[in-house]
Amino acid sequence: MSALPVLSADTIWAILNDTLDDDTVNRLVWHCLGYRYTGQWDTTDVDPEWRSSYPEPPDFIASRPATVKLTRSIPPEAKQLLKEKLGFAGYKVDELIPRKTRRATMANWLLSYMQVNGISIESGKQPGE
Repeated sequence: MSALPVLSADTIWAILNDTLDDDTVNRLVWHCLGYRYTGQWDTTDVDPEWRSSYPEPPDFIASRPATVKLTRSIPPEAKQLLKEKLGFAGYKVDELIPRKTRRATMANWLLSYMQVNGISIESGKQPGE
């Protein structure tokens, strides 16, 4: 597996603009949720609620239920971070397809994760640091 990009505004924009591949976006979220792969999936650091529902990390792009669970795990005060922190106005109506809206959910969840963990969107941080 290739290295994960730094958690930063640039990475979030790459998710929203579809310039970061789906696999990497999934791996970023998995890593932040605590999933680690060492020949098999290690869920030691995964919240028990996630671990019981997903003993292996879900493909958030393909799985609506997993994305709904991800959405529900974003604190209410962080639901508008894409707009508040990045000025993201959303997609145009003709762009509203499940894949893009799920990527936006993942981007917002990552921004929420960054806020909770004190990671600046300007300077960023390598996942796992």
